[in-house]
Amino acid sequence: MTGKIPGAPPATPHELLRAEDRMSFIYLEHAVIHRDANAITSTDARGTVHIPSATVGTLLLGPGTSISHHAVMLMAESGSTVVWVGERGVRYYAHGRPLARSSRLLDAQARLVSNQRSRLAVAREMYAMRFPGEDTSGLTMQQLRGREGARVKRAYREHSERTNVPWRKRDYIPGKFDRADAVNKALSAANSALYGAVHAAVVALGCAPGLGFVHTGNDRSFIYDVADLYKADLVIPMAFEAAAAEPEDIGAHTRRVMRDAIHKARLVERCVADVRHLLLPGQEQDDVYAEVLQLWDDKADPVAAGQNYDLDW
Repeated sequence: MTGKIPGAPPATPHELLRAEDRMSFIYLEHAVIHRDANAITSTDARGTVHIPSATVGTLLLGPGTSISHHAVMLMAESGSTVVWVGERGVRYYAHGRPLARSSRLLDAQARLVSNQRSRLAVAREMYAMRFPGEDTSGLTMQQLRGREGARVKRAYREHSERTNVPWRKRDYIPGKFDRADAVNKALSAANSALYGAVHAAVVALGCAPGLGFVHTGNDRSFIYDVADLYKADLVIPMAFEAAAAEPEDIGAHTRRVMRDAIHKARLVERCVADVRHLLLPGQEQDDVYAEVLQLWDDKADPVAAGQNYDLDW
C-alpha cells in the first residue's frame, strides 16, 4: 500500500521564474537557514529575514552558515542554485541542482568543445564580443591572448588614473586575501561575486562548468570563459572605485557594490543570452526549462521516452 507523499508537490519548471528573471545572488554568512512555506529564512544575531526562494538565482553560503534539509529541498524545487563558498565569497566549493531540464545547450557545448575548429570558432567569438568592431576571425589563440592582455593592462591604467588609486600589478595569493593591497582585495572580491552570478546562470541553463573554450583543465573553465566577457566593463571599474572609497571592510563593501552593479546591468539576463549565442548561434532558442526526456537513436532523431518499443507489446 502506498500513501500520498506529505507536503506540497514541487513546482513544475513552467511555474518557476526563468534564470534571467531572478536576482543574481545573495550572500549569507554566520547564519542559520531554514524554510518557512515557500521562503527560506536566515537567522543571525540581528534577527530573521525571509527570502522568496523562487526569486533567487544563486544563494552563496559563506562560513558559519548552517542550512536545514528542508531549506535545501525548497531551493532545489525552486531551481535556485546553492553555492558553498569561502570567507567573503572568494572561494568556491560546491553547488546544487540546475534549473534547466533540457540538455540542448549542454549537447551543443560538448559537441563544439570536442572539435578543434568549432572550439576555436567559439573562442574567437568570445574575444570578438570583447573587441567590438574588430575582426578576430583570422587571429590565432596566441594573438588573441596578447590582444586581451593589452586590453586589460590598459583598463587597469585608465581606472587607476580615474580614481587616483595607485596600481602596480595584479597580486593575489589564494587563501591569503588580507596580504594584498586594497585594490587587489577589491578585484578578488569583485571577481568572486561575478563568478557566483555567472556560475548560477551557466548551471541554471544546464551547461557544464568544466567544458571551457579558452580556459581548460579546471572544473570551472567555462565559468571563467563567460566571466571574462564582463570583467573590463564591470569588475575593474567597480574594484578601483571600491578601493578609492577606503571602506573599513573592503570585501563586504565590494560585494555590495557588485551586487548593485550586476542588478543594474541585468547581468544574469545578459549572461543567459550570451551563452545561448555562443553555443547555438542563429538558432531558435527553445525553452531549456521545459521537461525533456528522449531516447537516443543511432539511425534517426531521438524518440519519445516512456514508451515500450516491443513490437509485440
